[in-house]
Amino acid sequence: MSVKQSLASWIASENLESEDSIAERRVDWIRILPFIGLHLACLGVFLVGVSWVAVAVFVASYLVRMFAITAFYHRYFAHKTFRVSRPVQFAFALLGASATQRGPLWWAAHHRHHHKVSDRADDPHSPRHGFWWSHMGWFLSRAHFATDYRQIPDLARFPELRWLDRYDLAIPVLYAASLFGLGVLLERWAPGLGTNGWQILVWGYFLSTVVLIHVTLTINSLAHVWGKRRFETTDDSRNNALLAVLTLGEGWHNNHHHFPGSARQGFYWWEIDISYYVLWMFERIGLVRDLKSVPPAMLQARRIDRRIDRHS
Repeated sequence: MSVKQSLASWIASENLESEDSIAERRVDWIRILPFIGLHLACLGVFLVGVSWVAVAVFVASYLVRMFAITAFYHRYFAHKTFRVSRPVQFAFALLGASATQRGPLWWAAHHRHHHKVSDRADDPHSPRHGFWWSHMGWFLSRAHFATDYRQIPDLARFPELRWLDRYDLAIPVLYAASLFGLGVLLERWAPGLGTNGWQILVWGYFLSTVVLIHVTLTINSLAHVWGKRRFETTDDSRNNALLAVLTLGEGWHNNHHHFPGSARQGFYWWEIDISYYVLWMFERIGLVRDLKSVPPAMLQARRIDRRIDRHS
């Protein structure tokens, strides 16, 4: 990828190929300058200070977008574990795109490929290739910049999703601008709250997004090395309760690799899966439908401990 192509990718992501496999595994420093800038912008917290409103916006921004990633980017777009209408699909694709983890097609394509070759040589982000590579080196490289449309023929037919993939920085920029505008309005109409546009921008977008990105990435880097294995899968996936809380349910990763077709990743009542609880409520009000569950037989198949859980 040339310098010109790397710069152009800031505006419109293209299905570009590198000329050789060695170059593909190098970090594309020019292309990732916005990613670096996102992290540096967090230092702005020392300039804008803190308020309870800013912290509340930070938490809300994190939780809402984490849900969009876990429930829709992952469980819906990548695995189709439930069904939604086209407007709902697009609404949550927009919300997921605001998390600054690229478009839903790119995300789903790479994740589907990951499941096909998990922890083998072709896995894009296996910790067997090194912790930092699995955590973020893989998507900073040229090798995994492109969207492999062969993995997502069911999704690629939607032009609105293809637009989100092509212009993957558009929604994060609009989201950041809206948070700045919110802060400006609060400063003007509720000065007693002690906040302003810059403070809400730094806390609600820059800090919240950086934390959101890296917590999401722990499922690639940590959930394959840290935790317990209930099922004998062909990969190194682990169940980790702490990661499950932080990611709203994704930490039950060994469960997920055992049966990826379930909308619920916490297979048992004591395994907290907040994303599933919200999806369950959405199903009750008709926002989503046909939530797929784990077949009872799968709860005992390939068990490592061979113990029977009687409290499911």
